[in-house]
Amino acid sequence: MMDKARVITLFIGVVHAGSFSQAAVDAGLSAQAVSKAIRQLEDYLGVRLFHRTTRSLRLTDEGQRLFELANPGLRLLDEALDHVQNSREAVDGMIRVAAPTSLGTVMLAPLLREFQELYPSAHFDMLFDDHFTDLIESKIDVGFRAGNPPERNLVARQLGRIPLYICASPGYIERHGAPRTVEELQQHRCTGFRQPNTGRVIPWELKGQGGTVFQDVPCVATFNTAEGEVEAVRAGVGIGQLALYMVERDLAEGRLVHLLPTHVTANAAVYMYYPQRSRMPMRVRHFIDFMVKRKWTAFT
Repeated sequence: MMDKARVITLFIGVVHAGSFSQAAVDAGLSAQAVSKAIRQLEDYLGVRLFHRTTRSLRLTDEGQRLFELANPGLRLLDEALDHVQNSREAVDGMIRVAAPTSLGTVMLAPLLREFQELYPSAHFDMLFDDHFTDLIESKIDVGFRAGNPPERNLVARQLGRIPLYICASPGYIERHGAPRTVEELQQHRCTGFRQPNTGRVIPWELKGQGGTVFQDVPCVATFNTAEGEVEAVRAGVGIGQLALYMVERDLAEGRLVHLLPTHVTANAAVYMYYPQRSRMPMRVRHFIDFMVKRKWTAFT
């Protein structure tokens, strides 16, 4: 099968060079290879493109028409290739990011301004979804997730682990008191988180003498978003086990109280992941490096 782009390129090269031999030198081919390619193009089109003698080479009417039509197209192709090559080295352009809603809202969104101060021409398309996002299918450059590392065929960078704090509002403690032991949790009003993919209420993770234990608690309200559960705990609905990055400011400013601190666990990790690419756009590479260098105070 004829490589149309190749033979058209060689045809235009012959026209510009004025000879088969010089076009062959410019293309790094033999004169015979160039001549064969032009004959193949002529056979395909069913017309002669050149009048050839031992002393001259000039276009036929059909050859002139092809040159006039194809040459601008080749220039546009060259410009397109140059544009893509240059854009790979530039930081301007769109970066598409996927993350769980809570992580994206609390941790990532505030960092966009900081990154854009360094690279003002970078733009973002943020997809916040608690379900795992297929990067290839969704055309995502960089993804984030909490829990286990993503599937194979992806590069995964662990950014840190997520401490889980047992928290209550001062109002709740005033009305119901604070549990002094893990066992006393069974007499309290608690909140729970429902896993988005399975719909199952996740047991609390608690540090015990022999390591991490998983315990069901009496839930007066369950939620399928971390934001909803945090807001309920702030409002005094119950005691919740919440990710530190979601409540770090609440604890510092007294809106929530940290209970049973000796039972904190940090088994779940936060991962940044992206496709295995040897030719990654520079804007994406800078964003990945920026995220790796961040000091995540709410992670361990």
